[in-house]
Amino acid sequence: MLMTMKTDISNLIATMRQRLGISQEKLASELGVSFQTVNRWERGHTKPSHLALVAIRQKLVEMGRVGSDLLSEYFGES
Repeated sequence: MLMTMKTDISNLIATMRQRLGISQEKLASELGVSFQTVNRWERGHTKPSHLALVAIRQKLVEMGRVGSDLLSEYFGES
C-alpha cells in the first residue's frame, strides 16, 4: 500500500470526516480505534499505524466517488 503523504494526514482525516458528516467518535468506531486516536491524528500529534492506514484506505474505497480524490491523493489510487 502506497501512502504518498503529499498533504498532511490530519487534513485527510478531517476532510474524510467532513465528507461523511460524522464525528471523531463515529469515525473511530468505524475504523476500530479510540476517539483519542482519531483526535491525535487530526491534530497532527501522531500518525496512523499501518493497520489503521489499511482501514482508512478501505473507508475511502467504500465512500466511492465522494472519496476517490482523497484515495488518489493519499494512496496513489483511482
